[in-house]
Amino acid sequence: MQPAITQPKVAILIPCYNEAASIAEVVANFSTSLPDAKIFVYDNNSSDQTAQIATAAGAIVRSEPLQGKGYVVRRMFADIEADIYVLVDGDGTYDATSAPAMVALLEQERLDMVTGIRSDTGDQASYRRFHRSGNWLLTSLVRAVFGNRITDMLSGYRVFSRRFVKSFPALSAGFETETEFTVHALSLAMPLGEFSVPYCARPPGSSSKLHTYSDGLRILRSILILVKDERPWAFFGLIGLALLLSGLGFGLPVVLEYAKTGLVPRLPTAVLATGLVLIACLSVVCGLVLDSVARGRKEAKRLAYLRIPRD
Repeated sequence: MQPAITQPKVAILIPCYNEAASIAEVVANFSTSLPDAKIFVYDNNSSDQTAQIATAAGAIVRSEPLQGKGYVVRRMFADIEADIYVLVDGDGTYDATSAPAMVALLEQERLDMVTGIRSDTGDQASYRRFHRSGNWLLTSLVRAVFGNRITDMLSGYRVFSRRFVKSFPALSAGFETETEFTVHALSLAMPLGEFSVPYCARPPGSSSKLHTYSDGLRILRSILILVKDERPWAFFGLIGLALLLSGLGFGLPVVLEYAKTGLVPRLPTAVLATGLVLIACLSVVCGLVLDSVARGRKEAKRLAYLRIPRD
């Protein structure tokens, strides 16, 4: 007798904050595209009827009182048990018909994360001003540091394996969580995939919760923190190099003058140059020490990742 083939359990995770205008359509569309999946809507202190509308649409609705998408993702990843996780925003901008192909790609290629790459539909309202260029800039920065295996770092449409979800530390509070997804996958050299999806404008009555400048700065700060934590030798090495060059710039004229006259007329400048060079050496030493610590943390994360069965 042939053993029965069991289908993987798929969970659709939808974090929501004031998405009453779109959540019913999002739940209905994903119910049609992935009829066997369970749909979870996590309401994040909405002041409108998001939770009630999602319940009426057939979703399993839960709440997370700590404000911020990162907190919601942390709660969803901890609470929900499945084999495959589809994470999507509740604003109606992502195409539900792409979900089966993204899930199939994850299964067939045995990947840990498939990112929905937002393709241009010609609708200028889908991308707010500066969002496209900001996304390109931040994505390019992460590609330069952690590897050029990603195209759209800030996409909110992803499919994850159980192994990814249960090994993801989820430390951020807000929209920086997409950056954490990417860096977590790249730092552990996980198998990744990308799938082009249409990106549409929000429906009437819905507004973006992303603040262009403040959230952009928070994401940039998150990238710098992740570089410090994951690549301390590069981070502190560059700081040390900058300090060393500054010290040499201040100190060389003093040394050359001393070689000619035997005098040090600019003593404060000499002290400053000496201090900068000493701090540069300390920065390099800190980078070397923390690089060993980061390597140990990376090994621990890798072992935690491998302890979770792939199938």
